[in-house]
Amino acid sequence: MAKNQNGSSRTTIEEVNQQMTSAVQRVEDNKKYITYAIAAIVAVVLLAAGYVYLVRNPNIAKAKDEISMADLALMQGDTAKALLDYKAVADRYSNDAANRANLNAAIMLFDQGKFDEAAKYLEAYAPAGKLVGPAAKSLLGDCYVNLKQYDKALSAFNKAIELSDNNDLYTPLFILKKATVLHAQKKYADEAAAYQTIKDNYLSYAQQNGINVDKYIERANALAAQK
Repeated sequence: MAKNQNGSSRTTIEEVNQQMTSAVQRVEDNKKYITYAIAAIVAVVLLAAGYVYLVRNPNIAKAKDEISMADLALMQGDTAKALLDYKAVADRYSNDAANRANLNAAIMLFDQGKFDEAAKYLEAYAPAGKLVGPAAKSLLGDCYVNLKQYDKALSAFNKAIELSDNNDLYTPLFILKKATVLHAQKKYADEAAAYQTIKDNYLSYAQQNGINVDKYIERANALAAQK
């Protein structure tokens, strides 16, 4: 009996030792995983810091310098150089300066009748501000009207209306442009609804600008009835 008890005791001790060894090994393995994880996090942080200080910040500084040169050329009346510089900043960078360069280049291209190219830069422009942002979308709609791409024009004017947030001066203007596109698309019922919105919410704008909203509503309804 004593021998069996001693053997059992030894077996139990061996099992405990094995369990302790396994536990220690698991701890060591976990340490490795933790070390690898920390190293990965440090690497990501270093990469991010490197991007900010070695790429992003210098690019912002360069973009600011280059757009300043474009602004100066525009002030001096050298529109050709200004346009080239604005386009270069817009094409080369992705920051606030590039965003403004997109808009400035688009405006100049629109004035030159280059509606397709102007639309490209306006599509790249991220609307900023309660007035400039909606106006930029409206200009995009004007580009597409001139290109006779009415679905895209309608989408742009709808976005301008949304961004203008019921501004008494801008919103009714954008709705009028939308109504004009709807008329070109022969969507007369929608056109009448657009003019009705002006009558219901922006009648003073129509009156101040000599727009006979009732006449346009009547015309749109009559055309809708003929379809």
